[in-house]
Amino acid sequence: MNFEIPPGLTDLLQDFTVSVLKERPPDLVQFAANYFVKLNSKKNIDRDDEDDSGERGVRFAGASPPPGEPMDEDDDYDDDDDDEPMEPPTNRFQRRQSVSAERYDPEADSDEGEDKIVYPKSDGQRKRLSEAVHHILLFRSLDVEQMQEVLDAMFEKKVKPAEHVIDQGDDGDNFYVIDSGTYDIFVNGNLVGKYDSKGSFGELALMYNMPRAATIVATSDGTLWAMDRTTFRRIVLKNAFNKRKMYEALLEHVPMLKTLEPYERMNVADALLSRSFTDGEVIIKQGDEADCMYFIEEGNVRVTVKNKSEPSSEELEVKRYEKGGYFGELALVTHKPRAATAYSIGSTKCAVLDVQAFERLLGPCMDLMKRSIDQYEEQLVQVFGDKANITDLR
Repeated sequence: MNFEIPPGLTDLLQDFTVSVLKERPPDLVQFAANYFVKLNSKKNIDRDDEDDSGERGVRFAGASPPPGEPMDEDDDYDDDDDDEPMEPPTNRFQRRQSVSAERYDPEADSDEGEDKIVYPKSDGQRKRLSEAVHHILLFRSLDVEQMQEVLDAMFEKKVKPAEHVIDQGDDGDNFYVIDSGTYDIFVNGNLVGKYDSKGSFGELALMYNMPRAATIVATSDGTLWAMDRTTFRRIVLKNAFNKRKMYEALLEHVPMLKTLEPYERMNVADALLSRSFTDGEVIIKQGDEADCMYFIEEGNVRVTVKNKSEPSSEELEVKRYEKGGYFGELALVTHKPRAATAYSIGSTKCAVLDVQAFERLLGPCMDLMKRSIDQYEEQLVQVFGDKANITDLR
């Protein structure tokens, strides 16, 4: 499958990302909605002006503003990617010159015959690097083996004050994770943000075939961890592609999600994270606050309920789920504590959707999920009879 980047998308993403860097909104989704509504309104106004004057009035995001006009949108700190075979530079930190970038097809890519890149590290370096990458969104879906490959493939780069790590407009060569030091972010010569001893940058150029969207300048002595473009794509992009395919196949068999459009299911697939449980492990506990729901990838789950009207009573099993089943959504719908306890049966793997993604992505399924409350109440009545304490479900 070939992924064709639509014309104008990279410029649009650049400007949007810069706006995010400048504004640092607490609610990114709401900010994105407002941003694109305003952008669309401006486009319509400019089109009307174009009809009157005969001149093209729309300037796509990312284009340089006319002299004297302030740039009101921001640019991401990441950039382009190129797959053209090149001789390795004498100095691995040397920036490569502009080359023609190839599109990356993760479906056609194969790891066969490829030697894994390993840069030796001391135990202390490996520990620091592991802590630095732990909270990076790009690596959240990697399994243990893939994360070890990431740690192996990253090399250390020392920087001095005033050193340019990347320059706006250059081709992307490395992805960087900050170990220490402070760094300024410049777009078109304007300071738009800073990094202070944590963070990462440089991935957009490697992901979207875009030139560097910003200049990053060290403002102190510091240490960066870098990963070259080829390794980044093979580990991160291919894993993201395979993860999406796997979860899309799983979600296609979930009855509740039949009402979603294909692109909506794709968004849900992208938001899922995998978690594994051992035999008998508690996945959710009755009475706990709810922060996510679960889709079963492998294994089985049994659900039990304890009668609240009789605290000393034993837990009674009310349902079992197998691969393709889902649970944990009722507490998210009702905004109540967990109404049941779920245990893994054998080794079980679940795809987890957190509450923020749940509320953002599963709105079209809400009526179906609310109907499940009635079915669940019927199950409780069958188990406990009239004594069932089911009022908390409403």
